[in-house]
This record gives sequence, structure tokens and C-alpha cells, in this order.
Amino acid sequence: MTPATLALSGDPTADQLLARDPLALLIGMVLDQQIPLERAFKSPADLRERLGAELDAGAIAAMDPSELARVFAAPPALHRFPASMAARVQATCAVVASRYGGRAGDVWGTASTGPELLRRVKALPGFGEQKARIFVALLAKQLGVRPPGWEEAASPFGADGSYLSVADIVDTTSLAKVREHKAAMKAATKAGVRDPES
Repeated sequence: MTPATLALSGDPTADQLLARDPLALLIGMVLDQQIPLERAFKSPADLRERLGAELDAGAIAAMDPSELARVFAAPPALHRFPASMAARVQATCAVVASRYGGRAGDVWGTASTGPELLRRVKALPGFGEQKARIFVALLAKQLGVRPPGWEEAASPFGADGSYLSVADIVDTTSLAKVREHKAAMKAATKAGVRDPES
């Protein structure tokens, strides 16, 4: 069951959109790199406002790429790299439109097993192994999407109380714990210890 809201963007309206619109959540996850996660997950709401309509995978996929890039780049830009991320969001929407009939929720809602879900997410533009596993963990922990085998598909991010990723963020306290973990991983990497999440 979808919760009344999520707590990823720091903005109640944006979080409500993430909770009710699977495409918004997917776009937020696509954008969650090289910018603060709150900005990444607020951007779908900003994109919706700028487009003047509900987010629609087919419509976004069909947009002129330069126009979508302009929408992303308008101040404040929706991402640190607006042109390249506009292209990635458009590519993701094209996959959702062509493979899932425009229904982003079907990416996970019709997956019968955890491994199938992981394969589907990894097939989306911009989702490598780690990001795909984090998204599977997010779906399981916060949206109750738990097909058989999801734990292995989400490993190591599916463990309870791990605070390894965005999948564990439900409030400001958990956000702080996730940030602490990421800071520790960066410090370990700088010290020459390989980041187990990479």
C-alpha cells in the first residue's frame, strides 16, 4: 500500500507527489546523483509545474529534446547537469511508454520476483547495479513492493536499520543517519579503503 507521503524532498507537496505518482518517484531516482537528494526528489514536482500538466511518460518522451533541456535548465535548474539529465529522464520515459504502456508503476507492480524486478530497474537508463538495488530497497521498505526474492535483489540496502541509502529515509533523523554513513564511506574511500557500495 502506498503511504500517505514519503519524506525524501523536504517539501510536503513534492513528497505527496512522489507517493501518489510512480513516474515522479522514478524521475526523482533518476536525478538522484551529484546533487543533494532533497533537490533530486523535489525536481519531479518542479518539472510537473513547469510543464503545466501531470507527468506523462509518453508526452515527455515525445517532447523536443532541446525544449525539455530548456525546461530543466530554467532557473533554478532541476539538476546540476540539466541537459544531460533531461536527456536521461526523457530516455527513461521512452522506456516506460514503450514497454509499460506509460504506466511507471508497472515497472515494479507487475514483477513476479525480486530478480525480475531488479532486471527491469537495471534496464532503465541511468540505473546501474547499485542504484537499481537501492530503488528495489526503497520500493520494498516504503511502498510495500516485496515480490519473492526482493531481499537478495535489494542487498545490501534492504536490511532493516542499515541506513545505507535513500531507501531508509523516513524523517530528518534517518536522513542524518544516511548522511553520516555516506560521509564515512567517502572518508574511507579517500583513505584508500574501497567503498563496498560502489
